[in-house]
Amino acid sequence: MGLEKVLAISGKPGLYKLVTQTRGGFVAESLIDNKRISVSLQQNVSVLSEIAIYTLAEEIPLKDVLSKIKDKEKGQQTTVKPKDSKDKLEEYFFDILPDYDEDRVYASDIKKVLQWYNLLQQHNMLNLLDDTKDDAKTFDEEE
Repeated sequence: MGLEKVLAISGKPGLYKLVTQTRGGFVAESLIDNKRISVSLQQNVSVLSEIAIYTLAEEIPLKDVLSKIKDKEKGQQTTVKPKDSKDKLEEYFFDILPDYDEDRVYASDIKKVLQWYNLLQQHNMLNLLDDTKDDAKTFDEEE
């Protein structure tokens, strides 16, 4: 399983694992409470592997940002909590991604990234970040 099977569903807290597809959508399992929900195709769903963070030069894939947090925290929970002050969140994110676009990346976005990182860490899913890197290396080597 890679980050393409981890979902953020608009209006729902936390992250979800894609379990199976159905005729009208799919079934997802919450990483917070392990409850399964049916998600219709009308709901706004984001796949973590498709999300990127704005920087002044380009968009950085979320997996790269999460990897930088993992390196900084040595695989542990973040030292800054998502409920900390806006200034503290921005200072932490600036350490992770010095050229992030402060005009387009809001404190709420930083909170979400930190919450997602902590959820993945709690469920021993940070290895998904490494898996996607290995897939990219294999693909590059084949060309």
